[in-house]
Amino acid sequence: MRKQRMQVAVGVVRNAAGQILIALRAPTLHQGGLWEFPGGKLEVGETADQALRRELKEELDITVQSATPLISICHQYPEREVQLLVFEVSGFSGLARGNEGQPVRWVEPEDLAAYTFPAANRPIIAAVQLPPYYAILEAENGAGLRVHWQKIIASGATLVQIRAKGLPRAVVAAFLDELNVSGQGRGITVLVNSSLGLAEHPLVQGIHLTSQDLRVLKQRPKNVRWLAASCHNADELRYAQAIGADFAVLAPVLPTLTHPDADALGWGAFSEWVAGVNLPVYALGGMALTSLTMARQAGAQGIASIRAFLV
Repeated sequence: MRKQRMQVAVGVVRNAAGQILIALRAPTLHQGGLWEFPGGKLEVGETADQALRRELKEELDITVQSATPLISICHQYPEREVQLLVFEVSGFSGLARGNEGQPVRWVEPEDLAAYTFPAANRPIIAAVQLPPYYAILEAENGAGLRVHWQKIIASGATLVQIRAKGLPRAVVAAFLDELNVSGQGRGITVLVNSSLGLAEHPLVQGIHLTSQDLRVLKQRPKNVRWLAASCHNADELRYAQAIGADFAVLAPVLPTLTHPDADALGWGAFSEWVAGVNLPVYALGGMALTSLTMARQAGAQGIASIRAFLV
C-alpha cells in the first residue's frame, strides 16, 4: 500500500554575509539528532509559501520578506514519503533564534558537508552551493580558450565547464596549467568534460559527464568533488540521479544558433522532467542571461550556456 506523501515547506535562509541557517532536530522527532534546514509540514488549505512563512516565524521568530523556490524533492523513507518544497529566503526581518529551544547555527555554504543531515537534504545542499549560471568554455585553439575565459570571468560566472572537445588534450592541459600558475582560476569552480581525461589536474574540482559516458557509468567515481552530467531526456536525468551526480544539464530547451532545426524540449517538457528527479538541473540551449527568471520558474537551478557569457 502506497504511503501518503507529506508535504514540507523548507527555508534555506541566507544572512547578509551569505551564511546559511541550520537547526538541530530534537532527538524525539523523526530524523532526530540531525541538522536540518528549518521549516515544517503544510497544514490543510495552506500553500507552500504560507507554510514557510508561518513555520519560520514559529521556529525562528523571523518574518520572511523575500523567498523564491529553489528545488523540490521527493524522498521515500522506510516509514514515510516526504516532499520537500524548498525556498531560498534572501530577505527577512528579526533576529533568528531557536524559538522551540532547538540549537541554531549560521554556516558557510561550503561547510555544510561537515554536518549530518537527513538523506533527503543532499540535493538541497548541492543547490545551495551551486550558482545560477554555469558557463561552458569552448574554443577553436589555445588562444581562443584564453580570450573566452577572460570574458566568462568578466561576466561574473563562478562555475565553469571546460568542454573544448575539439582541442588536443595537451592544449587544454597547458591552458589549465597556465590558469593554475597565474592564479586566474582562484575563486572559480572548474569542471572538465569527461572526454578530456583531465580530472586529475590540480585546478579541476569536478567532472562533467557526456551523455555517452553517463550511460556506461555504473557508479559515482571516487574522490570527485563535483559530478555533473549532460542529459537529453527524462531517463538520462533519472540515471544521473541514480549514480549520484550532484547536478545535471538538460538540453536543448530552446532552438540554438548551431542547431536551429533540432527538436527543442520547450519549457513545458523541461519543467515536467526536472520535477521527476531530486537533482539540481541547469537549462541549456538557446539561453541568454535574461533567461534565468523563466528557467527558475520552470524548476531549474539556473542556466548553462556557451555563448551567453561571451557578450
